[in-house]
Amino acid sequence: MAKQKLLIVEDDVGLQSQLEWAFEAYDVIVAGDRKAALMAIRNHKPPVVTLDLGLPPDPDGATEGLETLREIVAISPETKVIVASGHEARESAQTAIALGAHDFYAKPINIADLGLIVARAFHIHALEAENQKGPAAATSANGIITGSAAMMDVLRTIDKVADADATVMLLGASGTGKELLAKAIHAKSSRAKGNFVAINCAAIPDTLLEAELFGHERGAFTGAVKMTVGKIEMAQGGTLFLDEIGDVPAQTQVKLLRFLQERVIERIGGRKAIPIDARVVTATHQNLERMMREGEFREDLYFRLAELVVKVPTLAERDGDALLLARHFLQHYRDAKRTKAKGFTPDAIAAITAWPWTGNVRELENRVKRATIMADGPMITARDLDLGDPELPAKRAELRIARERADRLAIAEAIAANDGNLSAVARDLDISRPMLYDLMNSYGIPKG
Repeated sequence: MAKQKLLIVEDDVGLQSQLEWAFEAYDVIVAGDRKAALMAIRNHKPPVVTLDLGLPPDPDGATEGLETLREIVAISPETKVIVASGHEARESAQTAIALGAHDFYAKPINIADLGLIVARAFHIHALEAENQKGPAAATSANGIITGSAAMMDVLRTIDKVADADATVMLLGASGTGKELLAKAIHAKSSRAKGNFVAINCAAIPDTLLEAELFGHERGAFTGAVKMTVGKIEMAQGGTLFLDEIGDVPAQTQVKLLRFLQERVIERIGGRKAIPIDARVVTATHQNLERMMREGEFREDLYFRLAELVVKVPTLAERDGDALLLARHFLQHYRDAKRTKAKGFTPDAIAAITAWPWTGNVRELENRVKRATIMADGPMITARDLDLGDPELPAKRAELRIARERADRLAIAEAIAANDGNLSAVARDLDISRPMLYDLMNSYGIPKG
Protein backbone atom coordinates (compact mmCIF):
# COMPACT_ATOMS: atom_id res chain seq x y z
CA MET A 1 0.00 0.00 0.00
CA ALA A 2 1.44 3.36 -1.07
CA LYS A 3 2.29 5.84 1.65
CA GLN A 4 0.22 9.02 1.95
CA LYS A 5 1.96 12.16 0.74
CA LEU A 6 2.84 14.85 3.27
CA LEU A 7 4.35 18.18 2.17
CA ILE A 8 6.55 19.94 4.74
CA VAL A 9 7.20 23.60 3.95
CA GLU A 10 10.12 24.61 6.20
CA ASP A 11 13.28 26.59 5.44
CA ASP A 12 15.35 25.29 8.41
CA VAL A 13 17.43 22.39 7.05
CA GLY A 14 17.92 20.84 10.48
CA LEU A 15 14.20 20.93 11.22
CA GLN A 16 13.49 19.50 7.77
CA SER A 17 15.58 16.43 8.63
CA GLN A 18 13.94 16.06 12.03
CA LEU A 19 10.47 16.18 10.54
CA GLU A 20 11.35 13.75 7.74
CA TRP A 21 12.53 11.26 10.36
CA ALA A 22 9.50 11.79 12.59
CA PHE A 23 7.07 11.33 9.69
CA GLU A 24 8.67 8.24 8.16
CA ALA A 25 5.23 6.62 7.97
CA TYR A 26 4.37 9.09 5.19
CA ASP A 27 5.82 9.87 1.76
CA VAL A 28 7.42 13.16 2.82
CA ILE A 29 8.07 15.96 0.31
CA VAL A 30 10.11 18.93 1.54
CA ALA A 31 10.02 22.51 0.26
CA GLY A 32 12.04 25.42 1.59
CA ASP A 33 10.23 28.36 0.01
CA ARG A 34 7.02 29.43 -1.67
CA LYS A 35 8.05 28.54 -5.23
CA ALA A 36 9.10 25.00 -4.27
CA ALA A 37 5.94 24.54 -2.18
CA LEU A 38 3.60 25.52 -5.01
CA MET A 39 5.48 23.29 -7.44
CA ALA A 40 5.09 20.37 -5.01
CA ILE A 41 1.36 21.08 -4.66
CA ARG A 42 0.90 20.96 -8.44
CA ASN A 43 3.12 17.91 -8.99
CA HIS A 44 2.26 15.72 -5.98
CA LYS A 45 -1.17 16.93 -4.81
CA PRO A 46 -0.49 16.07 -1.13
CA PRO A 47 -3.59 15.75 1.07
CA VAL A 48 -1.85 17.44 4.01
CA VAL A 49 0.73 20.26 4.26
CA THR A 50 2.61 21.61 7.26
CA LEU A 51 3.54 25.23 6.58
CA ASP A 52 5.96 27.40 8.55
CA LEU A 53 4.71 30.97 8.24
CA GLY A 54 8.25 32.32 8.59
CA LEU A 55 9.55 31.69 5.08
CA PRO A 56 12.27 33.62 3.17
CA PRO A 57 12.50 36.45 2.31
CA ASP A 58 10.53 37.19 5.53
CA PRO A 59 11.75 34.48 7.94
CA ASP A 60 10.98 36.60 11.00
CA GLY A 61 7.51 37.61 9.85
CA ALA A 62 4.48 35.93 8.33
CA THR A 63 3.83 37.75 5.05
CA GLU A 64 5.51 35.17 2.83
CA GLY A 65 3.95 32.25 4.67
CA LEU A 66 0.47 33.76 4.47
CA GLU A 67 0.88 34.44 0.76
CA THR A 68 2.01 30.83 0.27
CA LEU A 69 -1.11 29.70 2.13
CA ARG A 70 -3.36 31.85 -0.09
CA GLU A 71 -1.91 30.28 -3.22
CA ILE A 72 -2.10 26.72 -1.88
CA VAL A 73 -5.78 27.19 -0.98
CA ALA A 74 -6.47 28.69 -4.41
CA ILE A 75 -4.72 25.83 -6.23
CA SER A 76 -5.94 22.98 -4.02
CA PRO A 77 -8.80 23.99 -1.68
CA GLU A 78 -9.28 20.42 -0.46
CA THR A 79 -5.71 20.21 0.89
CA LYS A 80 -5.43 20.42 4.69
CA VAL A 81 -2.83 23.06 5.54
CA ILE A 82 -1.47 23.09 9.10
CA VAL A 83 0.42 26.30 9.80
CA ALA A 84 3.24 26.83 12.31
CA SER A 85 3.68 30.00 14.32
CA GLY A 86 5.57 31.09 17.41
CA HIS A 87 3.73 31.70 20.67
CA GLU A 88 4.07 35.43 20.07
CA ALA A 89 2.45 35.21 16.62
CA ARG A 90 -1.06 34.08 17.60
CA GLU A 91 -2.63 36.80 15.46
CA SER A 92 -0.87 35.43 12.37
CA ALA A 93 -2.16 31.95 13.13
CA GLN A 94 -5.73 33.27 13.41
CA THR A 95 -5.32 35.12 10.13
CA ALA A 96 -4.10 31.89 8.53
CA ILE A 97 -7.17 29.98 9.70
CA ALA A 98 -9.39 32.76 8.36
CA LEU A 99 -7.62 32.33 5.00
CA GLY A 100 -8.43 28.62 4.95
CA ALA A 101 -5.77 26.85 7.04
CA HIS A 102 -7.04 23.64 8.62
CA ASP A 103 -5.23 23.98 11.97
CA PHE A 104 -2.12 25.47 13.56
CA TYR A 105 0.61 24.34 15.94
CA ALA A 106 2.90 26.43 18.11
CA LYS A 107 6.65 26.61 17.86
CA PRO A 108 8.90 25.26 19.24
CA ILE A 109 7.55 22.04 17.76
CA ASN A 110 6.31 19.19 19.95
CA ILE A 111 6.58 16.22 17.57
CA ALA A 112 3.96 14.22 19.44
CA ASP A 113 1.35 17.00 19.22
CA LEU A 114 2.13 17.74 15.59
CA GLY A 115 1.93 14.05 14.73
CA LEU A 116 -1.59 13.81 16.09
CA ILE A 117 -2.70 16.96 14.28
CA VAL A 118 -1.30 15.61 11.00
CA ALA A 119 -2.89 12.16 11.45
CA ARG A 120 -6.24 13.78 12.19
CA ALA A 121 -5.92 16.00 9.10
CA PHE A 122 -5.31 12.96 6.87
CA HIS A 123 -8.35 11.26 8.36
CA ILE A 124 -10.60 14.27 7.78
CA HIS A 125 -9.29 14.69 4.21
CA ALA A 126 -10.14 11.04 3.50
CA LEU A 127 -13.66 11.44 4.91
CA GLU A 128 -14.32 14.58 2.87
CA ALA A 129 -12.94 12.95 -0.28
CA GLU A 130 -15.26 9.97 0.22
CA ASN A 131 -18.21 12.27 0.78
CA GLN A 132 -17.47 14.21 -2.42
CA LYS A 133 -17.88 11.05 -4.54
CA GLY A 134 -21.65 11.32 -4.26
CA PRO A 135 -24.61 9.22 -3.09
CA ALA A 136 -23.10 5.81 -3.86
CA ALA A 137 -20.00 6.53 -1.79
CA ALA A 138 -22.08 8.00 1.00
CA THR A 139 -24.16 4.82 1.15
CA SER A 140 -21.05 2.63 1.32
CA ALA A 141 -19.89 4.68 4.31
CA ASN A 142 -23.36 4.42 5.95
CA GLY A 143 -24.02 8.03 4.97
CA ILE A 144 -22.54 9.06 8.32
CA ILE A 145 -19.71 11.56 8.64
CA THR A 146 -17.50 10.86 11.64
CA GLY A 147 -13.93 10.78 12.81
CA SER A 148 -14.61 9.85 16.43
CA ALA A 149 -13.75 6.54 18.06
CA ALA A 150 -17.15 6.44 19.81
CA MET A 151 -19.12 6.68 16.56
CA MET A 152 -16.76 4.34 14.71
CA ASP A 153 -17.57 1.71 17.36
CA VAL A 154 -21.27 2.21 16.59
CA LEU A 155 -20.64 1.78 12.85
CA ARG A 156 -18.71 -1.44 13.47
CA THR A 157 -21.66 -2.70 15.53
CA ILE A 158 -24.05 -1.76 12.73
CA ASP A 159 -21.95 -3.82 10.30
CA LYS A 160 -22.28 -6.84 12.61
CA VAL A 161 -26.01 -6.62 13.28
CA ALA A 162 -27.16 -5.67 9.78
CA ASP A 163 -27.58 -9.22 8.47
CA ALA A 164 -28.64 -10.81 11.77
CA ASP A 165 -32.36 -10.18 10.98
CA ALA A 166 -33.01 -9.71 14.70
CA THR A 167 -34.88 -6.69 16.03
CA VAL A 168 -32.58 -3.76 16.81
CA MET A 169 -33.18 -0.93 19.27
CA LEU A 170 -31.24 2.31 18.88
CA LEU A 171 -30.96 4.26 22.12
CA GLY A 172 -29.81 7.87 22.05
CA ALA A 173 -30.74 11.49 22.54
CA SER A 174 -32.82 13.39 19.99
CA GLY A 175 -30.83 14.61 17.01
CA THR A 176 -28.05 12.00 17.19
CA GLY A 177 -28.85 10.40 13.83
CA LYS A 178 -30.79 7.29 14.85
CA GLU A 179 -32.85 7.21 11.64
CA LEU A 180 -29.66 7.48 9.58
CA LEU A 181 -28.29 4.45 11.45
CA ALA A 182 -31.54 2.56 10.89
CA LYS A 183 -31.21 3.23 7.15
CA ALA A 184 -27.62 1.97 7.30
CA ILE A 185 -28.79 -1.28 8.92
CA HIS A 186 -31.36 -1.70 6.14
CA ALA A 187 -28.87 -0.84 3.35
CA LYS A 188 -26.32 -3.37 4.62
CA SER A 189 -28.84 -6.17 5.18
CA SER A 190 -30.17 -8.85 2.84
CA ARG A 191 -33.40 -6.83 2.76
CA ALA A 192 -31.78 -3.81 1.09
CA LYS A 193 -33.87 -4.24 -2.08
CA GLY A 194 -37.07 -4.06 -0.04
CA ASN A 195 -38.77 -0.96 1.32
CA PHE A 196 -37.45 1.04 4.24
CA VAL A 197 -40.59 2.32 5.95
CA ALA A 198 -40.25 4.82 8.81
CA ILE A 199 -42.89 6.16 11.17
CA ASN A 200 -42.40 8.62 14.03
CA CYS A 201 -44.69 7.29 16.75
CA ALA A 202 -44.50 10.57 18.70
CA ALA A 203 -45.68 12.66 15.76
CA ILE A 204 -49.04 10.90 15.31
CA PRO A 205 -51.97 11.25 17.72
CA ASP A 206 -52.68 8.13 19.77
CA THR A 207 -56.09 7.73 18.15
CA LEU A 208 -54.57 7.57 14.67
CA LEU A 209 -51.33 5.66 15.33
CA GLU A 210 -52.92 2.21 15.25
CA ALA A 211 -54.51 2.87 11.85
CA GLU A 212 -51.20 4.22 10.52
CA LEU A 213 -49.38 1.09 11.62
CA PHE A 214 -51.90 -1.64 10.78
CA GLY A 215 -54.03 -0.02 8.08
CA HIS A 216 -57.83 -0.23 7.91
CA GLU A 217 -60.65 -1.58 5.81
CA ARG A 218 -63.27 0.61 4.16
CA GLY A 219 -65.96 1.62 6.68
CA ALA A 220 -63.89 0.56 9.69
CA PHE A 221 -64.56 3.96 11.29
CA THR A 222 -65.99 7.36 10.41
CA GLY A 223 -64.00 8.77 7.51
CA ALA A 224 -62.58 5.42 6.37
CA VAL A 225 -63.91 5.75 2.82
CA LYS A 226 -61.44 3.29 1.32
CA MET A 227 -59.13 0.45 2.31
CA THR A 228 -55.70 1.74 3.41
CA VAL A 229 -52.53 -0.31 3.79
CA GLY A 230 -50.61 0.37 7.02
CA LYS A 231 -46.91 1.04 7.50
CA ILE A 232 -46.23 -2.50 8.74
CA GLU A 233 -47.69 -4.00 5.58
CA MET A 234 -45.78 -1.50 3.41
CA ALA A 235 -42.53 -2.84 4.90
CA GLN A 236 -43.19 -6.36 3.58
CA GLY A 237 -39.82 -7.83 2.58
CA GLY A 238 -37.95 -4.81 3.90
CA THR A 239 -37.40 -2.91 7.14
CA LEU A 240 -39.89 -1.18 9.44
CA PHE A 241 -38.39 1.65 11.50
CA LEU A 242 -40.43 2.70 14.53
CA ASP A 243 -38.95 5.96 15.78
CA GLU A 244 -39.78 7.13 19.33
CA ILE A 245 -41.16 3.72 20.27
CA GLY A 246 -41.47 4.91 23.87
CA ASP A 247 -44.44 7.07 22.85
CA VAL A 248 -46.62 4.18 21.68
CA PRO A 249 -49.83 4.01 23.81
CA ALA A 250 -50.64 0.90 25.84
CA GLN A 251 -53.38 -0.46 23.54
CA THR A 252 -51.12 -0.24 20.48
CA GLN A 253 -48.27 -1.86 22.43
CA VAL A 254 -50.45 -4.96 22.80
CA LYS A 255 -51.10 -5.18 19.04
CA LEU A 256 -47.41 -4.62 18.27
CA LEU A 257 -46.48 -7.46 20.62
CA ARG A 258 -48.89 -9.81 18.86
CA PHE A 259 -47.43 -8.85 15.48
CA LEU A 260 -43.88 -9.52 16.69
CA GLN A 261 -44.85 -12.88 18.21
CA GLU A 262 -46.97 -14.21 15.37
CA ARG A 263 -45.72 -12.14 12.42
CA VAL A 264 -49.27 -11.53 11.21
CA ILE A 265 -51.51 -8.46 11.35
CA GLU A 266 -55.16 -7.64 10.81
CA ARG A 267 -56.25 -4.30 9.40
CA ILE A 268 -58.64 -2.34 11.57
CA GLY A 269 -62.14 -3.53 10.67
CA GLY A 270 -60.78 -6.59 8.91
CA ARG A 271 -60.80 -10.30 9.79
CA LYS A 272 -58.13 -11.59 7.45
CA ALA A 273 -54.73 -12.46 8.98
CA ILE A 274 -51.98 -11.00 6.79
CA PRO A 275 -48.51 -12.63 7.13
CA ILE A 276 -45.71 -10.08 7.40
CA ASP A 277 -42.02 -10.65 6.71
CA ALA A 278 -40.30 -7.43 7.80
CA ARG A 279 -37.25 -6.60 9.89
CA VAL A 280 -38.09 -4.26 12.79
CA VAL A 281 -35.75 -1.52 13.99
CA THR A 282 -36.82 0.88 16.73
CA ALA A 283 -35.39 3.99 18.35
CA THR A 284 -36.07 6.14 21.38
CA HIS A 285 -34.53 8.87 23.50
CA GLN A 286 -36.57 7.79 26.52
CA ASN A 287 -35.51 5.62 29.46
CA LEU A 288 -37.51 2.48 28.72
CA GLU A 289 -36.24 0.67 31.82
CA ARG A 290 -37.75 3.39 34.01
CA MET A 291 -40.94 3.31 31.95
CA MET A 292 -41.22 -0.46 32.46
CA ARG A 293 -40.78 -0.08 36.22
CA GLU A 294 -43.55 2.52 36.25
CA GLY A 295 -45.85 0.40 34.09
CA GLU A 296 -45.72 2.74 31.08
CA PHE A 297 -44.04 0.30 28.68
CA ARG A 298 -44.60 -3.46 28.44
CA GLU A 299 -41.64 -5.54 29.50
CA ASP A 300 -42.51 -8.39 27.12
CA LEU A 301 -42.66 -5.92 24.21
CA TYR A 302 -39.31 -4.42 25.21
CA PHE A 303 -37.55 -7.78 25.07
CA ARG A 304 -39.11 -8.53 21.67
CA LEU A 305 -37.85 -5.20 20.34
CA ALA A 306 -34.44 -5.17 22.03
CA GLU A 307 -32.85 -8.39 20.83
CA LEU A 308 -29.88 -6.20 19.85
CA VAL A 309 -29.35 -2.80 21.50
CA VAL A 310 -27.09 -0.08 20.08
CA LYS A 311 -26.34 3.01 22.16
CA VAL A 312 -25.76 6.12 20.03
CA PRO A 313 -23.36 8.74 21.45
CA THR A 314 -24.26 12.40 21.70
CA LEU A 315 -22.38 14.88 19.53
CA ALA A 316 -20.51 16.07 22.66
CA GLU A 317 -19.22 12.51 23.10
CA ARG A 318 -17.96 12.36 19.49
CA ASP A 319 -14.53 13.96 19.81
CA GLY A 320 -13.78 16.27 16.89
CA ASP A 321 -17.01 15.53 14.99
CA ALA A 322 -18.70 18.89 15.61
CA LEU A 323 -16.18 20.78 13.47
CA LEU A 324 -16.00 17.99 10.90
CA LEU A 325 -19.78 18.00 10.49
CA ALA A 326 -19.97 21.81 10.45
CA ARG A 327 -17.56 21.86 7.51
CA HIS A 328 -19.54 19.10 5.82
CA PHE A 329 -22.84 21.01 6.16
CA LEU A 330 -21.23 24.23 4.93
CA GLN A 331 -19.88 22.43 1.87
CA HIS A 332 -23.35 21.02 1.23
CA TYR A 333 -24.84 24.52 1.17
CA ARG A 334 -21.96 25.75 -1.01
CA ASP A 335 -22.59 22.93 -3.49
CA ALA A 336 -26.28 23.85 -3.51
CA LYS A 337 -25.32 27.49 -4.31
CA ARG A 338 -27.05 28.69 -1.13
CA THR A 339 -24.00 30.47 0.24
CA LYS A 340 -20.67 31.89 -0.85
CA ALA A 341 -19.13 31.48 2.60
CA LYS A 342 -16.00 29.35 2.26
CA GLY A 343 -15.10 28.58 5.86
CA PHE A 344 -15.24 29.47 9.53
CA THR A 345 -13.34 32.20 11.39
CA PRO A 346 -11.11 31.23 14.34
CA ASP A 347 -13.75 32.35 16.86
CA ALA A 348 -16.36 30.20 15.07
CA ILE A 349 -14.06 27.15 15.07
CA ALA A 350 -13.38 27.55 18.78
CA ALA A 351 -17.08 28.08 19.52
CA ILE A 352 -18.13 25.01 17.53
CA THR A 353 -15.57 22.87 19.32
CA ALA A 354 -16.47 24.12 22.81
CA TRP A 355 -20.27 24.24 22.45
CA PRO A 356 -22.18 21.51 24.42
CA TRP A 357 -24.53 20.73 21.49
CA THR A 358 -27.45 19.60 23.60
CA GLY A 359 -29.51 19.39 20.40
CA ASN A 360 -26.81 17.21 18.83
CA VAL A 361 -26.28 16.96 15.06
CA ARG A 362 -29.71 18.43 14.31
CA GLU A 363 -28.86 21.58 16.27
CA LEU A 364 -25.49 21.86 14.55
CA GLU A 365 -27.01 21.56 11.08
CA ASN A 366 -29.67 24.17 11.92
CA ARG A 367 -27.05 26.63 13.20
CA VAL A 368 -24.87 26.21 10.11
CA LYS A 369 -27.93 26.71 7.90
CA ARG A 370 -28.79 29.87 9.85
CA ALA A 371 -25.22 31.10 9.50
CA THR A 372 -25.24 30.69 5.72
CA ILE A 373 -28.21 33.08 5.66
CA MET A 374 -26.86 35.57 8.21
CA ALA A 375 -23.18 35.73 7.17
CA ASP A 376 -22.17 38.98 5.49
CA GLY A 377 -18.56 38.11 4.66
CA PRO A 378 -16.72 35.17 3.08
CA MET A 379 -16.16 33.52 6.49
CA ILE A 380 -18.78 32.44 9.03
CA THR A 381 -18.31 33.86 12.53
CA ALA A 382 -19.44 32.68 15.95
CA ARG A 383 -22.02 35.47 15.87
CA ASP A 384 -23.42 34.16 12.56
CA LEU A 385 -23.83 30.77 14.26
CA ASP A 386 -25.45 32.49 17.26
CA LEU A 387 -22.83 30.87 19.50
CA GLY A 388 -21.55 34.31 20.31
CA ASP A 389 -18.61 34.24 22.77
CA PRO A 390 -15.73 36.20 21.12
CA GLU A 391 -13.35 35.07 23.90
CA LEU A 392 -13.67 31.38 23.10
CA PRO A 393 -10.34 31.15 21.21
CA ALA A 394 -8.60 31.84 24.53
CA LYS A 395 -10.06 28.58 25.84
CA ARG A 396 -8.00 26.48 23.43
CA ALA A 397 -5.96 25.06 26.31
CA GLU A 398 -9.10 23.41 27.65
CA LEU A 399 -9.74 21.86 24.25
CA ARG A 400 -6.16 20.57 24.11
CA ILE A 401 -6.67 18.82 27.45
CA ALA A 402 -9.78 17.09 26.09
CA ARG A 403 -7.94 16.09 22.91
CA GLU A 404 -4.98 14.72 24.87
CA ARG A 405 -7.36 12.66 27.00
CA ALA A 406 -8.84 11.11 23.86
CA ASP A 407 -5.36 10.49 22.41
CA ARG A 408 -4.21 8.71 25.57
CA LEU A 409 -7.28 6.49 25.39
CA ALA A 410 -6.68 5.67 21.70
CA ILE A 411 -3.06 4.67 22.40
CA ALA A 412 -4.02 2.57 25.42
CA GLU A 413 -6.73 0.76 23.45
CA ALA A 414 -4.35 0.08 20.54
CA ILE A 415 -1.70 -1.30 22.92
CA ALA A 416 -4.27 -3.60 24.53
CA ALA A 417 -5.63 -4.73 21.15
CA ASN A 418 -2.11 -5.59 19.90
CA ASP A 419 -0.84 -7.22 23.10
CA GLY A 420 1.82 -4.56 23.57
CA ASN A 421 3.36 -4.96 20.09
CA LEU A 422 4.37 -1.34 19.46
CA SER A 423 5.07 -1.84 15.76
CA ALA A 424 1.49 -3.06 15.33
CA VAL A 425 0.23 -0.20 17.50
CA ALA A 426 2.01 2.35 15.30
CA ARG A 427 0.47 0.76 12.18
CA ASP A 428 -3.02 0.83 13.71
CA LEU A 429 -2.66 4.49 14.67
CA ASP A 430 -1.09 5.32 11.29
CA ILE A 431 1.98 6.97 12.83
CA SER A 432 5.69 6.13 12.88
CA ARG A 433 7.30 4.23 15.75
CA PRO A 434 9.46 7.23 16.76
CA MET A 435 6.33 9.34 16.92
CA LEU A 436 4.56 6.67 18.99
CA TYR A 437 7.52 6.64 21.42
CA ASP A 438 7.36 10.43 21.71
CA LEU A 439 3.63 10.27 22.41
CA MET A 440 4.05 7.59 25.05
CA ASN A 441 6.83 9.58 26.72
CA SER A 442 4.75 12.75 26.59
CA TYR A 443 1.71 11.06 28.17
CA GLY A 444 3.69 8.91 30.61
CA ILE A 445 2.57 5.61 29.06
CA PRO A 446 5.05 2.78 29.87
CA LYS A 447 6.56 0.88 26.93
CA GLY A 448 6.67 -2.50 28.59
